[in-house]
Amino acid sequence: MENDVLRIAGKEFHSRLIVGTGKYRSFQEMAKAHAASGAEIVTVAVRRVNLTDRSKESMLDFIDRTKLFILPNTAGCYSADDAIRTARLAREVGLSNWIKLEVIGDEKTLFPDNFELVKATEVLAKEGFVVMPYTNDDLISARRLIDAGAAVVMPLGAPIGSGLGIQNPTNIRILREMITQVPLIIDAGVGTASDAAFAMELGADAVLMNTGIAGAQDSVLMAEAMKNGVLAGRQAFMAGRMPKKLYATASSPLQGVVK
Repeated sequence: MENDVLRIAGKEFHSRLIVGTGKYRSFQEMAKAHAASGAEIVTVAVRRVNLTDRSKESMLDFIDRTKLFILPNTAGCYSADDAIRTARLAREVGLSNWIKLEVIGDEKTLFPDNFELVKATEVLAKEGFVVMPYTNDDLISARRLIDAGAAVVMPLGAPIGSGLGIQNPTNIRILREMITQVPLIIDAGVGTASDAAFAMELGADAVLMNTGIAGAQDSVLMAEAMKNGVLAGRQAFMAGRMPKKLYATASSPLQGVVK
């Protein structure tokens, strides 16, 4: 497991947990949770961070960029054009040419607009961005995103911020079997460590979460729990679970037992 690394666009990461920066009670709490999570990638909503006025306190002041790789995201965008402008802004101010691409199609459910998502992915990939799109747990959408130039595919486990856990494991299994050319990252819906472990047991290459940690009563302790859950799930997937059986099988074989 020491050599088990997550590779995205030629860059290697040892942690398979990606965490967000929103909804924390304070920036100080956020920084402590990031450290406890062991994550190496943190997402930052471009539209919700102070990028220009350095005289004011900014979330970026509490992110150690020597240890954490910043992944800007286009949260709050409802069209391809809007998301493309936001991604370009992130690159222009020096955040990154990597982008977590969100194009929301419905305000209440926050489900993605996959048509607009594919359009934005195609444009940004041609401009040299490493595009990481948040999408539905749908094989056809995933294939179209890859064809458009996506560096990873990030299907939702459940609606954003719901904490419901993986609601459609069958679709995740299908995606894992059929999507092999880019990493598969579960994004959204993870509420606790067992959800993270289950996502990894299904074969996800990583898990991205925010509210599951920030919304916990003890965010720092939950961050550590999520780290352990992701690691345990990855180990279990790599180990290969025993087959499920309808009837019992004796733990101690009877062969060779003296009667």
